[in-house]
Amino acid sequence: MSGKAMTIELPPSLSDELGTTNPDLLREIFSRGLREIKIDQALDGYARGGISFGAAAERAGVSRSDLARHAHARGMKPPSSAETLAEELG
Repeated sequence: MSGKAMTIELPPSLSDELGTTNPDLLREIFSRGLREIKIDQALDGYARGGISFGAAAERAGVSRSDLARHAHARGMKPPSSAETLAEELG
């Protein structure tokens, strides 16, 4: 796998914990973390009324039903539609 090398500064406790972690696991940690941040930002935009639920799902890079699950987990009530229901039951 080729990629771009990056250098980041971490607090000592986190650096110590990650220091012995497999590079593949580190990539997975960053990938999952980035996905969660995108979902959080998309849901924040939706909650503020700045974007529609569909646009929020697009920005987060997830399906509407996946975003709805995240919204429910955060105590939000996402809009319901026939499309979302079909995805949930599918």
